[in-house]
Amino acid sequence: MTAIYKYRKEKGWTQRELAERLGVKPSTITQYETGVRKPDIVTLKKLANILDCTTDQLLEPIEI
Repeated sequence: MTAIYKYRKEKGWTQRELAERLGVKPSTITQYETGVRKPDIVTLKKLANILDCTTDQLLEPIEI
């Protein structure tokens, strides 16, 4: 899992809720969280804003 997963869970949101806030499909969030797909820089900035963290925090590896 990625930091996107970590910060989403801290907010208590489902993938669908984050997807709605970001304006993407829930399957896109799944792909971001599993590392299958990476958000572009514009989307990364939006994610950081929505999740109340920095882009650097979203790019950091997390321990599971």
